[in-house]
Amino acid sequence: MNDLKIERHDIEGLGGLPIAVHVAQPDGAATRDLVLIHGYFSNAQTNWIRYGHAAKLVAAGFRVIMPDLRGHGESGKPHDPAAYPPDALTDDGLALVEQMGLTDYDLGGYSLGARTTVRMLARGATPRRVILAGMGLRGLVQSLDNGGYYRNVLTNLGTFERGTSQWMTEAFLKTTKGDPVALLHILNTFVDTPEATIAAIQQPTEIICGADDTDNGVAQELAQTLPNGRYVEVPGNHMNAVTRKELGQAMVDFLTA
Repeated sequence: MNDLKIERHDIEGLGGLPIAVHVAQPDGAATRDLVLIHGYFSNAQTNWIRYGHAAKLVAAGFRVIMPDLRGHGESGKPHDPAAYPPDALTDDGLALVEQMGLTDYDLGGYSLGARTTVRMLARGATPRRVILAGMGLRGLVQSLDNGGYYRNVLTNLGTFERGTSQWMTEAFLKTTKGDPVALLHILNTFVDTPEATIAAIQQPTEIICGADDTDNGVAQELAQTLPNGRYVEVPGNHMNAVTRKELGQAMVDFLTA
């Protein structure tokens, strides 16, 4: 697990913004490409690499392609609100697929990464299989449902009582060295996806969610809405399910079945 080799690539996102892409692949030839998109406040290192998920997927033969979303990680973090128009994250994701020449690939994400995955599908991305983790139906059709919560955290840093949800969210922001100004602007990029559009997604899709995670709605509702959706439960809530080995194993099991 600790021998995972990560190559850094850069693509041009919307408006020419540099988007950092972290690529891990087997020593031999990879069998497939898999694009994985991290969640809000996070980055590729925290979401996919730190807890061994990428290593498990590489061991299963995948070239794992992990961008840092704009405003996150090692990607550009401009403070100009104009750099965060609606669906900008989707534009960046579609640019990654085009610029890296991906034609036969799988696509997935956690939380905001899952929402970005669905937006990419809605706008024409054609992966073979899809993973939506940490996401329910409400989080897609009402994408700013938690926007007020995050806006409150980002504009009142340092004021929350220890142990509260807001305090833990701020603590996570510190561990990922997040940029509060850029992350506040990210909220402006959110775009709702109509339920009818979601119901038209034909790809085999695995919805993986923590047993105690309803932050983005009910994952089972999303699985039922998708014609080829399957719900898989892993331990944890929205913040810690991503740290569990069961998440990576569920992805491997789905993609290698």
